[in-house]
Amino acid sequence: MKWLWVAVVVLLFDQATKRLADSAMALHEPLVLLPSLALSKAYNTGAAFSFLDAASGWQRWFLIALAVVVCTVLLAWMRRLNAAQWRLALALALILGGAVGNLVDRVVYGHVIDFIDVYYGIWHFPTFNVADSSITVGAALLLLDALLGDRKSTA
Repeated sequence: MKWLWVAVVVLLFDQATKRLADSAMALHEPLVLLPSLALSKAYNTGAAFSFLDAASGWQRWFLIALAVVVCTVLLAWMRRLNAAQWRLALALALILGGAVGNLVDRVVYGHVIDFIDVYYGIWHFPTFNVADSSITVGAALLLLDALLGDRKSTA
């Protein structure tokens, strides 16, 4: 559980950047930072890539319940890790922090605040936020940990 601080830092940074974007930006008005990178506030009532965004409202409660279950499982998993499993602990903490960040938005606002827009020409990746980035990096580390496994030699 010593990696729980990572989840707290992710949560705080995520919430701070979302509050800033929500208060300082107009909805869907891009602010270009670099070629292929802009800030553009959007509200997502669905899941990743706006999946279920057009549903009638039940998705909010489903996604809240799912996030609570996922966070509970992640916390239980983290409690069972030993000190040598730092890569797995870091991955789980990043996922947990991002999941809680988006959970807070769903509970408080009924939607997730997204504001990072990556694009090329007219193609745009779905708008995302710090929590989404943390979940993605955590998932990549989780896969890396699974691929590398226990690197101790049995010889």
